Amino acid sequence: MKSTKRVLALGMASVMTLGLLSACGNKTPGEGSGASTLVVGDGNYDGKFSPFFYTSAYDGNIVSMFSQSLIGSDREGAMVLNGIEGEKREYNGTEYTYTGISDVVVTENEDGTVYYDITLKDGVKFSDGTEMDIDDVIFSMYVLSDPTYDGSSTLYGQPIMGMNEYRSGMESKFNLILKAGRDNTDFSRWTEEEQTALWADVDQAGVKMAEDIGAYLVANAANTAEDSVAAMAANWGYELAEDATYEDFYKAMLENYGGNPAEMAVVEGPTQNLSDLTNNMENYDAYNVGIQTGESAPNISGIQKTSDNSVRVVTTEVSATCIYQLSLVVAPLHHYGNEELYDYENNKFGFTKGDLTIVREKNSDPMGAGPYEFVSYENGTVALKANANYWKGEPKIKNISFKETNEADKVNGVKSGTLDITDPSFSNDAIKEIADANGGSEDFNGSVITVNTVDNLGYGYVGINADNVKVGEDGSSDASKNLRKGLATVLAVYRDVAINSYYGKWANVINYPISDTSWAAPRVTDDGYQVAFSTDVNGQPIYTEGMSDDEKYAAAKQAALGFFEAAGYTVENGKITAAPAGAEMSYELIIGGGGQGDHPSYMMCTLASDALKEIGMDLRISDIANSSDLFKQMEAGTAELFAAAWQATVDPDMYQIYHSQGTSNYNYDIKDAKLDQIIMDARSITDQEARALMYKDALDIVMDWAVEVPIYQRANCFIFSTERIKIDTLTPDMTTYWNWMNDIELLELN
Repeated sequence: MKSTKRVLALGMASVMTLGLLSACGNKTPGEGSGASTLVVGDGNYDGKFSPFFYTSAYDGNIVSMFSQSLIGSDREGAMVLNGIEGEKREYNGTEYTYTGISDVVVTENEDGTVYYDITLKDGVKFSDGTEMDIDDVIFSMYVLSDPTYDGSSTLYGQPIMGMNEYRSGMESKFNLILKAGRDNTDFSRWTEEEQTALWADVDQAGVKMAEDIGAYLVANAANTAEDSVAAMAANWGYELAEDATYEDFYKAMLENYGGNPAEMAVVEGPTQNLSDLTNNMENYDAYNVGIQTGESAPNISGIQKTSDNSVRVVTTEVSATCIYQLSLVVAPLHHYGNEELYDYENNKFGFTKGDLTIVREKNSDPMGAGPYEFVSYENGTVALKANANYWKGEPKIKNISFKETNEADKVNGVKSGTLDITDPSFSNDAIKEIADANGGSEDFNGSVITVNTVDNLGYGYVGINADNVKVGEDGSSDASKNLRKGLATVLAVYRDVAINSYYGKWANVINYPISDTSWAAPRVTDDGYQVAFSTDVNGQPIYTEGMSDDEKYAAAKQAALGFFEAAGYTVENGKITAAPAGAEMSYELIIGGGGQGDHPSYMMCTLASDALKEIGMDLRISDIANSSDLFKQMEAGTAELFAAAWQATVDPDMYQIYHSQGTSNYNYDIKDAKLDQIIMDARSITDQEARALMYKDALDIVMDWAVEVPIYQRANCFIFSTERIKIDTLTPDMTTYWNWMNDIELLELN
């Protein structure tokens, strides 16, 4: 049977900000483009354009165009705390003035508490002309702090005074009904009709999930469309009668999880798991509301309105990450909430506590105070128009179209004039294509295409889920770690050849799971720095100086056998011949190469697969056409191994990804008390040097778990149509933290 993943909430879908390198989808570039329309080639959208609930980096691009953050940052990622008058800061020999919509005064008190006094700029308006005030800020903070909030922000994880007291004593009706079971007879918190209807909806979703598994197996050639449901189930690890139906398949899966849908919520479905399907059911919002189960505070005592234009946030201790969490998007209360439900003095904050239904309803109808207004999302295109009320001045370009664009079409799109701006992976093939477009010139600033490169705030990796790739029932055991280290060792040895082939000099292999752009990234000269997965099961170096590539590949296979044997595999004559209980002889690695191998890690994965096969381990490479399918499986925690890339943040806080309670930990299912403590300790100080040492210890633990194989740090590449865009109006000195979308109101077309 497939492994059981324990989750707290069937109805709570976790989210993350993830940039997958191969973004695929249908596109119709150039439609509607004209002298007043900028056309941007982007990736696949999930369609959640909410500042609270967006789930992908591409949706985040749209959010950034119509939204306004409370606190801004400069070209080096440092926060701008005096935004109203502006701050002058030098970068690359030029002095720039950075402005924003707030001033922030941070005061560390003798009792250990910290005050963040935030004053809002006068006259800032949302796109509909309504003036922003501090109630919009407080409303936004309370949405992010609600007990039922399930977006990617972790403001609620900050040590804000009264936060825990406010969020305690409440759970969603959805989860409570499921926990009570089908035979529950206590209807004091919900009606019998609600309970019956919910279970019927969940069962219906379960049958759809079983059908989806069948379609997935056919699409991936594991079965044919003519095969019986029993044959499909057998390929998924379940034995059923020959005349079984998809309903029988679902019931068998449910029985494997003790009859509890919450236990199987994000485990079984390959592209749509039970959590996905129930989240999309017609009455989901009605069930995803909080029910009081115990005592809780009526407000967050550390969020204190001090005037119509100011608020004080009080933390109980120093938190290095708090200032970044406070740079939240200010959303309009009158659009996302209900003004009749806002009364600060009486603990009403724009919605009913525990019920974010009215906020979620605006996922596809967003509004903000950013430079552009959302118009529509149709046929893979997001249409935006200039915000006449933008506080920095109405943008000069009146319309922008963001289009879902295949990676292979990006450079040609700019060359042919159907795209004005896009971000191709800066591969050797892309570089040659750009040079050809510019008449063979190696000068990136050509007559057709202008190129800008900066280090990417993120990195590429292969992830390994500790709950899906393990020995026995414990993903944290030494045996489980050794299994993953065996796989990781062979993957890692092929990193150099693959990344050099794909990117050339425009990327470098990294050895820790953190972007090289971060101040916390270990450097080669640091004590304890080590090449990733370069020691054997006894801690001895696998490679020696002067080894040829072939000798390294052979040494990696031999080291992998040592790890597999230590994990409990039977090794005979240089091959594994049997797996220990709970482990497999075959694992799947999913990669979003567009079905054509167009991914920087594809060569590495295929070479590793061939090498592992020689020693008896089957690593199946599944190159999927649509990267959103990979995202769904990662989000569901069903993927075994997967190739992707993280988009990092300015601060290297690791809570979201590696803390056992982190909102994106479902990728790895890493649960380590020592790691949790380091992450929390690093949040509690502001000394950058001390934090860097802590994060090195944290990264060492992650590497010991072998849930991530760090692969590359690449350059970000934005390309611009030299013919269509007035290049001298692009924001100058672009950096990892400052790209073409900054100062967008000043950009002009020819």
